[in-house]
Amino acid sequence: MSVFGKAGHLLAGTSGADRVVPPTGFTARLTVFTAAAMAFLAVFALALSLATDRLAIRWSEALARTATIRISAPLEQAPTQLANALAVLETTPGIASARALSDTERTALLEPWFGPDLPLDALRIPEMIEIVETAEGVDAVGLRARLAGEAPGAVYDDHTRWRAPLVRAAERLRLLGMLSLALISAATAAMITLAAQAALAANDRVIAALRLIGALDTFIARAFVRRFTLRAMSGAALGTGLGMIAIALMPNTGEAGSFLTGLGFTGANWLLPLTIPLIAALVAFAATRYAAFRQLRKTT
Repeated sequence: MSVFGKAGHLLAGTSGADRVVPPTGFTARLTVFTAAAMAFLAVFALALSLATDRLAIRWSEALARTATIRISAPLEQAPTQLANALAVLETTPGIASARALSDTERTALLEPWFGPDLPLDALRIPEMIEIVETAEGVDAVGLRARLAGEAPGAVYDDHTRWRAPLVRAAERLRLLGMLSLALISAATAAMITLAAQAALAANDRVIAALRLIGALDTFIARAFVRRFTLRAMSGAALGTGLGMIAIALMPNTGEAGSFLTGLGFTGANWLLPLTIPLIAALVAFAATRYAAFRQLRKTT
């Protein structure tokens, strides 16, 4: 019999079997609270995984098609080498656009470190060219060779050394989110197992009486599995709802804050948290079934 078949068989409990498990009490509150708390955290872990995935894609796309050329040449040669570099770029396949940065733009690049009142006449700043590549990309080796001949002071930077660590960091954050989901599931299973064992131990006399009248262990286990699974599902549904509300109420700071406030769901991704209660129910089913049959084997 498959896992789902066993689940359906055990969850199709009878009213008589349900009386074995106390409808209220410490174990009931513990199960509901644990499932709700873990589901709430799972919503944020899922949001973190999705946000870092979007962040990795955005960083990769933003830097993959851009490059810069820095002209480090003597003052009297800089204008000539700048013009030569632009001429080379105009005839280079894979270049969508290329333009020299103005004094204001170059000052803005250094403003975070040196302040807004940077004197260009006193501080020599290399000429800069901003490049936007096409989808096909550029032959970087060939371009560097042409620049070496026409503009020896030109240094081509395709941002590879900056892009790779950023994307790698985002991917590790995504793995951290997935690991968090796995740990949340394991913690939920552990807590529900303990709660089920406590409930079974508290009802050992009832279990003994049921056995005396011919009740099978499957009949007894079905009561615990069904009750604890439903408790976990209801608690997880509550926690998931609260988590989704908390995510929806997070402030939107626009493009300026998207680097740090991109945590959330977009489009059809809002449906993904709805799977958390179902996963919690499956975890509770497996944990309670294991705990029930393990405890019943120990009870004589």
